Amino acid sequence: MPGTFDRARGRALTREVSPSYAEAVSSYLGTRVPDYEAARRAQEVYFAALRAHGTEVITLPTLEDFPDCCFIEDAAVILDDVAIIPNLGHPSRDGEKESVAEHLSDDFEVIRMPGGATLDGGDVVFYDDRFLVGVSTRTNKQGADFLAEHAKGAGIDVQLFDVPKSTLHLTTVCSSPRSGTMVAAMGHLKESDLSFAEEVIWIPEEEGYAANTIGYGDRIIMAEGYKKARHLLMDAGFSITSIEMTEFREVDASLTCLSVFIG
Repeated sequence: MPGTFDRARGRALTREVSPSYAEAVSSYLGTRVPDYEAARRAQEVYFAALRAHGTEVITLPTLEDFPDCCFIEDAAVILDDVAIIPNLGHPSRDGEKESVAEHLSDDFEVIRMPGGATLDGGDVVFYDDRFLVGVSTRTNKQGADFLAEHAKGAGIDVQLFDVPKSTLHLTTVCSSPRSGTMVAAMGHLKESDLSFAEEVIWIPEEEGYAANTIGYGDRIIMAEGYKKARHLLMDAGFSITSIEMTEFREVDASLTCLSVFIG
């Protein structure tokens, strides 16, 4: 199955950082105005890391009027041969999804979310036999239920989470880099939330940003600068590529925000 189901991550759909990036929405982690040029340089390093792990990087042109447009993960969720195109949870991002839907329509059946339902792809995590879907300030219950209906139609179960107010998206505080494993940030999720997992690697709360990883089996990409998290992940048998993510963290974004894996 392509996309979300495939940890081989053969192709990634991405989008160039917008020249208006300094106006990107930020409410959780930001401490200063983000730097567009620094973000572009960081994105190139990100692309190089994906390619080094065998991923073909497909890059859409930027959208100058949409500061958050490089966070393309939010604009589509791939379910086998279907692309769910959601209504993004922040009104300033309405309009980002159209070119994503147009591109994906060449390879996928495109299904659009009905009015009133909202969902960001950043609230969706795939774990072996299920989707974890967060109900958050960006994803409402209608949006989560719409995705759940279609996921179950593709033979995948869904587990809903109430995303704590301490974080923006579910992917901000957890990821599943390999089969059987969850990486999760302390202070945001509880042990009972992840009782289904064979292995949970708990990242200390002060380094919780590092719980968002991109996995290729026993190889992962993680954010640079999180020594405790790095040691924990190495002890769990991962080989690690670390990349600088400071400019993206300033606007509440993580590694996975910058890609939709489509095959």
